[in-house]
Amino acid sequence: MQTSQELYITYTELLQKAADLYYASAVLQWDQETYMPPKGAEHRARQLATLASQAHEMLTSDAYGSLLNELATRNDLDDTAKNNVRLSAEDYTKNKKLSPEFVEEMSKLTSECFNAWIEARKKNDFTVFAPSLTKMIALKKRQAELYGYTNHPYDALLDEYEKGASVAILDPVFSGIKEQLPVLLAQIKAATQVSCECFHQHFPKQQQWDFSIDVLKSMGFDMEAGRQDYSEHPFTTSFSPADVRLTTRVDEENYASLLWSCIHEGGHGLYEQGLPEEQYGLPLGAATSLGIHESQSRLWENCIGRSKDFWLGFYPKLQQYFPEQLGNVSVATFYKACNKVEPSLIRTEADEVTYHFHVLIRYEIEKALIEGSLDAKDLPAKWNELYTKYLGVAPVDDKTGVLQDVHWSHGSFGYFPTYTLGSFYAAQFYHQAQQDISGLKEQVRAGQFGPLLQWLRAHVHQYGRRYTSEELCTRITGKGLDAAYFMQYIQDKYNDIYEIKGKQ
Repeated sequence: MQTSQELYITYTELLQKAADLYYASAVLQWDQETYMPPKGAEHRARQLATLASQAHEMLTSDAYGSLLNELATRNDLDDTAKNNVRLSAEDYTKNKKLSPEFVEEMSKLTSECFNAWIEARKKNDFTVFAPSLTKMIALKKRQAELYGYTNHPYDALLDEYEKGASVAILDPVFSGIKEQLPVLLAQIKAATQVSCECFHQHFPKQQQWDFSIDVLKSMGFDMEAGRQDYSEHPFTTSFSPADVRLTTRVDEENYASLLWSCIHEGGHGLYEQGLPEEQYGLPLGAATSLGIHESQSRLWENCIGRSKDFWLGFYPKLQQYFPEQLGNVSVATFYKACNKVEPSLIRTEADEVTYHFHVLIRYEIEKALIEGSLDAKDLPAKWNELYTKYLGVAPVDDKTGVLQDVHWSHGSFGYFPTYTLGSFYAAQFYHQAQQDISGLKEQVRAGQFGPLLQWLRAHVHQYGRRYTSEELCTRITGKGLDAAYFMQYIQDKYNDIYEIKGKQ
């Protein structure tokens, strides 16, 4: 009879081999979105499907299930091993519901859908994307049925990204947004608008890139364990904590495009680099959830990157990169420009106040698509209707409208709500960090981010998937997610920027 340690080594080796396949797929997907020549799409789809199917077969085999069952009976495993086995058993039960044929079909369709999205964006024509998207929606509905659900089919897909999330939980979250944020938005509209003209000048691509690398290094992103490249839609992917890839995009006539995507993806990258490398391929070597992952990017992008203290420290260096564009622009003017609130069309470039209406729109659309009350062909009209309703703006074309996000081409239905959850977690975590780290604001002003990064490593990164999002939040702050922290943070910040105190 094998010892518990021998069984655990067998388990570890199996999971790490499956991880090798998944990460090899991730390398191919990264290449597909950055450097792959267009004619490579068909063969790439096949390659990705093969790897996905092989990994899925390994993690749904009866032998693997028996191994997990045996390990679950052993009482001499340490706490780390017990948590890995517990989480793997949960994953196994879920994965077992999808056949290898389904996984292969999903992988092939994802490649087809992504390439159709790229082509549709080039032609600025949603109808190019619609046929593939229709197939993707049908497949996601099948996936929801295979997973099973109690109340709403969308719940099964939400759980993929935020364990325990459901329509019943998220509807009140978004109802609060619809009730509270319009009040602040109305106050801002009634105030004197700040200018962001300083962002809309010619900023040469290379200088933008060079400054972004300076910022990433200052944040603590290890360039020997990662890199940054360009892509159509900014994203972060990881092949291990020692190889984390960020991408960004540049607009030489709008500096905001690269600046915020760089800091945002840098936050994701720091989380990936901070996961325990010795847990490679195991649950405790993976992120808690997409909501917690987003909390890291939003904390760095907004709580830090859009803060007054950050620019008091970094602005002189930025002026050295762009003396003609920013030499005569004060730091106060630039800080306000960073935080201008104005309803707009592009989610990734939205301000902190209106951003959550962008997420709300996608949440309502996804629910309707999965429950069958909305067809893919009607998406552009519905998209434009909701943008007019919630933000008072309407897209002039498909590229700035329904085609702006890559997520649906990846089959990532249920992902978007994590952006709002992440912002809420970020505000709550940053509030706690300020209590725990003496002189944090002064450190940010001095460009010293080591103490904050170490705090995040100790409180978030090191645990992998050991805790759920709510459990982790409670460990860090003493309570579960509380949107009041975000609402207070955003009210205080914009009361100051727009000088609206006393006007409630």
